[in-house]
Amino acid sequence: MKQRWLADGALLFVVAIWGATFVMVKEAVSAFPVFAFLFIRFTIAALSLLPLIPYLERSFPSFAPSRPGAGRRALLAGMVLGVALTAGYAFQTFGLRYTTPAKAGFITGLSVVIVPVLSALLLRRPPELPVWVGGIMATVGLAVLSLNRDLSPQRGDVLVFFCAVAFALHILITGLFARGHPPLRLTLGQLVMVAVLSGGAGRLWEGPWPPVAPHVWWAAGFTGVLASTLAFTVQTVAQRHTSPSHTALIFSMEPVFAALFSYLLIGEPITPRVMLGGGFIIAGMIVAERGG
Repeated sequence: MKQRWLADGALLFVVAIWGATFVMVKEAVSAFPVFAFLFIRFTIAALSLLPLIPYLERSFPSFAPSRPGAGRRALLAGMVLGVALTAGYAFQTFGLRYTTPAKAGFITGLSVVIVPVLSALLLRRPPELPVWVGGIMATVGLAVLSLNRDLSPQRGDVLVFFCAVAFALHILITGLFARGHPPLRLTLGQLVMVAVLSGGAGRLWEGPWPPVAPHVWWAAGFTGVLASTLAFTVQTVAQRHTSPSHTALIFSMEPVFAALFSYLLIGEPITPRVMLGGGFIIAGMIVAERGG
């Protein structure tokens, strides 16, 4: 039970960090290529984790590979996770160009509802009633946040919705891999894969990258070290002591932190529409996970 509480507290800390990143990422990519930013961010993340692995595995033997070849298998498993992670961050970062940090945070939070749906589909079991009710509530909230007066969806919000699907898949697969692989190597594989895929996509589709401005370096460094290396290591370790659905419920606090930091850092107003739509989404998350 103590390990469960420690895991929950660690995951909540991770969520607070992620909520703080929406504003700085939006400002960073407003005039800088998205894949170039992701390449810099996750290269910093991988390089900051790499020299720590030997020390941490010596200090915490449970983090180290327990048998020959386990480290290599963890890196490969992490690369599988990295594909879903790349998709999630690409959709989210492109979406932030066209929507507000608070709205992006709430829509990203839909992954909490999507996790049990994907889990039920992959296990070939229909979702239970609370999942359906929560999904309907979250969909209403998404419509309130995202639809224009002519009922057409806003481009940025659609992109962030696909981000939520990718993150839900990442949470689900992490739950499958976390208990069977050394966590630091699993995290390193993810970070390296996102950097490689982002760098390749950037070179293919973004052309020559411009000089990196100081605020872009700051955003990439903060998100690389704290929101990537630290956060994904903590998530991977914590999910060894809790379930994917419980992790998703804790992650429902991310949009709250995103709206709070958006208000505090750039003065983004929390309008009645944002409060109503966001309220439906958060309520849907809780109903889906806790059964009402």
